[in-house]
Amino acid sequence: MERIYIFKRFERFWHWSQALLIMFMLLSGFEVHGSFTLFGFENAVAYHTISAWMIITLWIFAVFWTFTTGEWKQYIPSMEKVDAMIKYYITGIFTNAPHPFKQTRLSKHNPLQKLAYIFVLVVINPIIWFSGWAYLFYNDLAVVGLQGLPLEWIAYVHVIGAYMMLVFFIAHVYLGTAGHTPTSHIKAMITGWEETD
Repeated sequence: MERIYIFKRFERFWHWSQALLIMFMLLSGFEVHGSFTLFGFENAVAYHTISAWMIITLWIFAVFWTFTTGEWKQYIPSMEKVDAMIKYYITGIFTNAPHPFKQTRLSKHNPLQKLAYIFVLVVINPIIWFSGWAYLFYNDLAVVGLQGLPLEWIAYVHVIGAYMMLVFFIAHVYLGTAGHTPTSHIKAMITGWEETD
């Protein structure tokens, strides 16, 4: 077993802050949608809005950090070994097969992770952000030529994006337990050190 320092301090801060904000936004957002009552509608709207501004601020710092440090290269997708990764996740983790991807400082994410992160970045996040902005600034949509857009449509698109994020979140947590021990990847995201074969 070899220990490699994979995740820098800011990456870990960004990861866990974003995770907490996403969980809280899902909770408050589904209450706004009427799925349950926890905070009360007005409080849920206020909390959801505040959390949205917090995650926007976090993303501004994260985008700046990612591009100034060159870490953006970690997210360039590749189809190489995708089939091996799919086979590993479908059967390999249950048969104790060797992992087809070796993690390094220069290549932190396996090909499926990269594709999943790109999907979040170019599909899920735009759905959530554009519908969220339209929802938040609904009374000002005429300024950008979107007057008459039904609020219900915006809300449903936003909820579809939320469910997509929830599915990604659940899959992310599940696959986070698919290391050589169920907690090894989680420990790495706390300490920065990953143990690899």
